[in-house]
Amino acid sequence: MGFFKDFKTFLLRGDIVALATAVIIGAAFNKIVSSVVSDVIMPIIGLITGGEAFSQKFISLDGNSYESLDAAIEAEAAIITYGNLLDAIIQFIIVGIFIFLVLRAYERTKKKKEAAPAAPKGPTQEELLIEIRDELKRQNNSGNIN
Repeated sequence: MGFFKDFKTFLLRGDIVALATAVIIGAAFNKIVSSVVSDVIMPIIGLITGGEAFSQKFISLDGNSYESLDAAIEAEAAIITYGNLLDAIIQFIIVGIFIFLVLRAYERTKKKKEAAPAAPKGPTQEELLIEIRDELKRQNNSGNIN
């Protein structure tokens, strides 16, 4: 019974819940980034590089010239699909930029909180003791005069 109690405690810790939330949001964000790369950025790059879909770009390692990626796959040729690699690299860069922007904004909010003016400091312990001493002297001197 102790195992299940410990496991429940482990699962309900704040760190695990935050991690699970981050994983779910990250998975959803990955779909958005994949769509932006595949449906927006890569067609633009494909247009710049000759109008062919970038994911269809490949190099045949057997020296034959195939009309399309599908033809090379059908012929069971050894190929390198560098378009897919570039797609993954661009996707990685976009995710990196987004994470950088989020962390940068987070750091700025932390700095704003730290930059808030500090509360005015009171007198130091030594200053208080000097004030007490001076007040006691003043009271003694005024008491001696009477």
